[in-house]
Amino acid sequence: MLLAAGCAGVGGSPPAAAPQAAETGTRAPSASPAPGGRSHHAEPKRKPARRKKALPKFSAAVSGPLNRRDLPYSWHPGCPVGPGELRAIHLSYVGFDGEAHAGELVVNARVVRQVIKVFAILYRARFPIRRMEPVDVFHGSDPRSMAADNTSGFNCRRAVAPGPPVWSMHAYGLAIDVNTVQNPYVEAGAAVQPRAGAAYVRRTDIRPGMAYPGGVLVSAFSSVGWGWGGRWAGSPDYQHFSVNGR
Repeated sequence: MLLAAGCAGVGGSPPAAAPQAAETGTRAPSASPAPGGRSHHAEPKRKPARRKKALPKFSAAVSGPLNRRDLPYSWHPGCPVGPGELRAIHLSYVGFDGEAHAGELVVNARVVRQVIKVFAILYRARFPIRRMEPVDVFHGSDPRSMAADNTSGFNCRRAVAPGPPVWSMHAYGLAIDVNTVQNPYVEAGAAVQPRAGAAYVRRTDIRPGMAYPGGVLVSAFSSVGWGWGGRWAGSPDYQHFSVNGR
């Protein structure tokens, strides 16, 4: 039997018997708290933190040189690089469902190692990517690719910018757009591209898949020397990463 705090010592009156439960079924009073206010009753057990499901090992396989048949819509005569200068990288990425997926990026042969390093970093960090397919899946349409929240590389097209027409860095296979909805192009005086990206214009509200200074996406590309369009003054392109920042 536990003695109540402050009971008599040797030679004192014996402690009173603990009250018995009444015949009506009511319970006896619970034991008094121990010194310091802690109860002798066991504390409720906390549920262990849920462990994330293990991912398969990151993989990347390179195919090429490519040819015109591999790029039926994204390449045409007059482009600043030929198909033979391009490579297709088949690599792992983590989707918004937290599962591993296989995607494909078409890039210049010069930057294959850099691109693999970047996406290996993103995979280990479980950075979510919505979709990763060549622009040819969208018949070379950049607006359609962006609307699908697609991550892509090569596309022989002009830059989406005011002023005289110039080749985009995508036309050289030296740029990649990542999560185009979560990271829209905000052209001054024009509509946000893609349209669904309007929900992500307020960049202080950081959500999964977004690019922001100090975040894993921007840091991964910075680690290989690539620049980020999110730093462009006036018309930030949050999805855009390239070898020279343009």
